[in-house]
Amino acid sequence: MRSITALALLVAALATTGCATFIDTPPAPVQAALREAGVPAASLAVVAHPLQAPGTGLRLNADRPMAPASTMKTITAVVALDRLGPSSRGQTQLLAAGEVRDGRLDGPLVLKGGADADLDWSALWAMLRELRERHGVRELGGGIVVDRGLFQPSRLDIDAPRFDEQAEFPYNVIPDALHLNGSLLQYDLAADERGLTVRPFPQFGALVIDTSAVTLNDKPCKDWDDGWMPSRFEPLPGGGARVVLAGEFPHGCQVTQSLNVLDRQWETAQALRQLWGELGGSLSGEIREGATPEGARVLVQHRDRPLAELLRPVMKASDNALAQLLFLLGLALFAAVRYLARPERVAALLAEQTRERLGLVLSFHGEPRYRLWPQLRLQLQQVQLSLPGDGSPLLALQQLHVSLPWSSLRDSRLVIEQL
Repeated sequence: MRSITALALLVAALATTGCATFIDTPPAPVQAALREAGVPAASLAVVAHPLQAPGTGLRLNADRPMAPASTMKTITAVVALDRLGPSSRGQTQLLAAGEVRDGRLDGPLVLKGGADADLDWSALWAMLRELRERHGVRELGGGIVVDRGLFQPSRLDIDAPRFDEQAEFPYNVIPDALHLNGSLLQYDLAADERGLTVRPFPQFGALVIDTSAVTLNDKPCKDWDDGWMPSRFEPLPGGGARVVLAGEFPHGCQVTQSLNVLDRQWETAQALRQLWGELGGSLSGEIREGATPEGARVLVQHRDRPLAELLRPVMKASDNALAQLLFLLGLALFAAVRYLARPERVAALLAEQTRERLGLVLSFHGEPRYRLWPQLRLQLQQVQLSLPGDGSPLLALQQLHVSLPWSSLRDSRLVIEQL
């Protein structure tokens, strides 16, 4: 895996240098990296050229179909910016499905995920503290519902086939709509003559980490993950859990690594119980996954960075999990819009009301499109306004953006907020 990483870096470096002439064979350093990794040159495709001279540079297997790998993140980013908008944000909400009386919420509290890329432990703690101090809630009498239903199915990680032998590492996380702390927990791993010791941070709940199956080797500490094997999560009676680690680890090595080795609902429940208890709150009832009850009202909300800011670390670090999160968010939002109403229906309502109220005929070319952020907008192309029976347009527009309330998706009455 490290050899492939080195290869990717070499190719990236090549792509940023100005190649003086057209070549169709890899440079010597790339050939060496290919041999070290055991990868034939026919398995690599590269197109690298100066921006001002696309006819020069390196073209290796340029016309052969290849698995695009992380270059697909570029497509995801471009589509996300175009469809969601650069100012769009994911969000997490705490909702009350009941009344608060004398500091007691008599219905369930709902933790609702909305593809919030910045929902880490400190953000969850701050949300619970706001619930405790600003809204005066001391006792949760109806338990907590964790709503991951923005994506369907809500848990794509369950029974998903392994991408490779290191499913627990951050680049292999399959996100859900909550994405609490990236579905990761940090671990301090240290090995001495007594064996491997593992300490999670933060420590949530009664978690036992079994390292008895891990053997020590004499490899360099930098290669500690070469001998890592898949772990096993086991729930225990009383609400605790055990993680059984396996494989090899270098003797005398110390590493801090974020891993996805816990069941995420168990981890979420333990975090909620501990953080709420530390704030002086009490909890009755279970913490379970489910849908938000109808009529639940928002008490606390957390939002992540705008998409334009979020994309930089996604692209620079080639963050698989966040790229998938954006992809799933786009699918969820557009599936919801298409489920509620077609843009053609709203465009027809706009044309109908233009004729009724203004006595003008509104026509356009192409398919109407929705833009969802920063607000719902109907976008029409090549718009013309004319008098009935008169082909000469009074007004011609290349594009028309119509700002609408979200109720337009389900109502027969059209309310235009802004043109």
